[in-house]
Amino acid sequence: QVQLVESGGGLVQAGGSLRLSCVASGSIFNIDDMSWYRQGPGSERELVASITRDGDTNYADAANGRFTISRENGANTVYLQMNSLKPEDTAVYYCSAQIVSHLDWYNKLYWGKGTLVTVSS
Repeated sequence: QVQLVESGGGLVQAGGSLRLSCVASGSIFNIDDMSWYRQGPGSERELVASITRDGDTNYADAANGRFTISRENGANTVYLQMNSLKPEDTAVYYCSAQIVSHLDWYNKLYWGKGTLVTVSS
């Protein structure tokens, strides 16, 4: 089995910072792109940022300049540093990753269960 587990969410005041982490574990052969998505109240899930295995990054406009995605390949971990948080950043943040597992050798997209970020005004 392959699991993604997020951590680091919580309640923060506007202007504050949080660092989210997501660790992939299980029968992992290789991890390609890793991403952070979020889903706010009454909204659809949207991409926040993504990073390739080589470290190339892509950001949504809402995250550009405030959020930084990074990863540690040896630790199967992806991070999202969020600064200058705004109330509209309130959402459940999900980690996703393209993983090839020892179990079936297919490149599949896996999701974590999410971590809640609440930004108060």
